[in-house]
Amino acid sequence: MKSTLLVWFSFLLFAFVLSVPSIEAYTEPVLDIQGEELKAGTEYIITSIFWGALGGDVSATNKTCPDDVIQYSSDLLQGLPVTFSPASSEDDIIRVSTDLNIKFSIKKACDHSSVWKIQKSSNSEVQWFVTTGGEEGNPGIDTLTNWFKIEKAGIGYKLVSCPENICHCGVLCRDIGIYRENNGRRILSLSDKLSPFLVLFKKVGPLSSSI
Repeated sequence: MKSTLLVWFSFLLFAFVLSVPSIEAYTEPVLDIQGEELKAGTEYIITSIFWGALGGDVSATNKTCPDDVIQYSSDLLQGLPVTFSPASSEDDIIRVSTDLNIKFSIKKACDHSSVWKIQKSSNSEVQWFVTTGGEEGNPGIDTLTNWFKIEKAGIGYKLVSCPENICHCGVLCRDIGIYRENNGRRILSLSDKLSPFLVLFKKVGPLSSSI
């Protein structure tokens, strides 16, 4: 009798496991300013949730061959489009709290990658800053600095560096903020002293063009 009950219980447990959706299914999609789901490989402009003095799109110090990742100080300038690539290729929808690569979308061949990564800073006021030259894909300990997440933050989103699912090895977890250099340049950086950079996503339309 006990053996029969054990077999029956094991069958029910197996059936339950098969019927439970993946964690990914419970993770809400990231939405653009039109309320549409972000899709992998589609071009978007990352922009500040604010207008005016705090406004401005995300771009690079060199738009032809991107270098450091910056925010424009004016919301009248159009940023450089990016694409998102999730660590898991099973779903082309970009979801909150999932690991992904961010890559500037450019036409010209450059001598280094346009994939975002974090790099150790020599500035005592910030620990890390966001630049390019990362590797796309290949999640693992060798690519930890190349992975980002999009997290919900009020009515918008924030960008986070926290590749804890890429490698369970005591990784750095920080919100990405904006550090203003003495020359006025706003660079995306990681520091305990910075507030999160709150953003929205604008899908690049047919009239927009990449560099």
